[in-house]
Amino acid sequence: MRLTSFKYLVKQGVKGIWFNRVNSFASLCIITISLVMVGLSVLFSQNINRIIGSIERRNEIIVIIRDGTPDNNITLLGEQLEGNTNIFEISFYSKEEAWEDMQESMSEEEKSLFQYIENNPLPDSYRVRVLDIAELNATVSEIEALDSVELVKAPNDFASLLVNIRSVCAVIFAVITVALIAVSLVIISNATRTSVFARRKEIYIMRYVGASRSFIRIPFFVEGLTIGFISAALAFGITWFGYSEIYIILTSYLRSWNFIQSSGGAAGLIPITEVALRVAVFYLVAGIVISAFGTVISTRKHLKV
Repeated sequence: MRLTSFKYLVKQGVKGIWFNRVNSFASLCIITISLVMVGLSVLFSQNINRIIGSIERRNEIIVIIRDGTPDNNITLLGEQLEGNTNIFEISFYSKEEAWEDMQESMSEEEKSLFQYIENNPLPDSYRVRVLDIAELNATVSEIEALDSVELVKAPNDFASLLVNIRSVCAVIFAVITVALIAVSLVIISNATRTSVFARRKEIYIMRYVGASRSFIRIPFFVEGLTIGFISAALAFGITWFGYSEIYIILTSYLRSWNFIQSSGGAAGLIPITEVALRVAVFYLVAGIVISAFGTVISTRKHLKV
């Protein structure tokens, strides 16, 4: 195909948006809304995962060391814990520290009950945190198999709850995403089908004089690409504004929830600036692909002359 012919077809495609402006506007709105909903759903899912991950990393496993264990064995146990790939933080909690903390938390009456105790009855221990809470049970079993370990205390029930919540959220967001993409494909396909039907006489004439299917299809394809690009730009602008406002509100509200605070102090939420590029690329690719694919589906049926 010559360059002049290609430019002509591109111009016809752009003109076709205005010629079929009602359906084009409907497609633009539907795709924009769908992209925004999918984008916000994905961002919400990522925030849920980050918050759950933040909570996971604050769950401690208490490794109680067998009483009378020599210092070198305690050190060896710490090195073995550090070698566990699912453990990212280890701290030693001596029996002296445990006794002092217990004394500080007691009232004067409670302290009087322990005044005759000469030997510290509390054990030495390690406090560890895991990377993947889904592997908590396996990690606990590995720790229990180590020498010098008397007992391992872990929040198994709470870990299972967090894993189940994350799994349910993943399924819900996946269903929403697939449903919105399907709706967008149907809408853009119907809009293109209407545009093709409105220009059916012109298409028939072009087919009878020998025009190829690709020559006829390109203007409609350009319409889809243009609508997809504009939809992506609008969706990104709406998402940036809407998510930024939601982020400000939730960050202020969640800042007092210490158990989900991230190390950055942003309550575990993802700022839009951190994901802006990925969101823009996703919208651009999704908008163009959905529009172009819907166009191909609809024109294939109507070009059979």
